[in-house]
Amino acid sequence: MIYTVECSYADAQTEAEWNDFYSLQKLPALISVSGFHSSQRFKALGTGCPVYLALHTIDGLSVLTGDEYREKGGGNFARWQQHITDWHRNLYACEQAAPAVQAGELLLVSRHGPEALRQMGLRPLAMEAVALEGLPPQRWMARLSAEQRSALAALPQGIDAYEAMTEQLRKTAVQTIVS
Repeated sequence: MIYTVECSYADAQTEAEWNDFYSLQKLPALISVSGFHSSQRFKALGTGCPVYLALHTIDGLSVLTGDEYREKGGGNFARWQQHITDWHRNLYACEQAAPAVQAGELLLVSRHGPEALRQMGLRPLAMEAVALEGLPPQRWMARLSAEQRSALAALPQGIDAYEAMTEQLRKTAVQTIVS
């Protein structure tokens, strides 16, 4: 399952500090939670969607309702909460884990169907909302390689593009044993 967290941030003076906290402290804390398998943060290149997107591959909803999640960082934004806007959380069922997006690549997300992504020569990952907000009820995402990105003149309408802010953190066998 893929757990998504989206938001924008309304205070330019503390935004860099908040991003450091989220990327350097929160993501590593979350990947240490039992049932989390990968985590990565993104920043939108355009408008019309929340600025920030975090993708996590998890086992299921019970991971997000457990004590370990709450203790290790779930919802731990008290210092910055007043500046977080356009906040959305969803849990999506899908056949694969969240894709790892490397530097120079893009994550493309569609709320309007997979066709535009397919027409770009991509193989979109279908996601069906199963918990939390449940909106949008379906999404499709695909990784656009650096080579494809450089050849792309413009994105089709209805596609949101994101650049990776972090590498994808993955749970290793050692982390699983220690956790």
